[in-house]
Amino acid sequence: MSQKYICSVCEYIYDPAVGDPDSGIAPGTPFEDIPDDWECPDCGVGKEDFEVYEED
Repeated sequence: MSQKYICSVCEYIYDPAVGDPDSGIAPGTPFEDIPDDWECPDCGVGKEDFEVYEED
């Protein structure tokens, strides 16, 4: 299963199983395959502000 990523600004979690359909990112899209100009749907920061989400 693909890794989830969390926004370091607003804590939005990108889940590859869900994708980001509102931004044209289909379910099943790994974070690495999202275009570099994609922005966090909650706060608008770029991919560089996301980090690997470690689930407990």
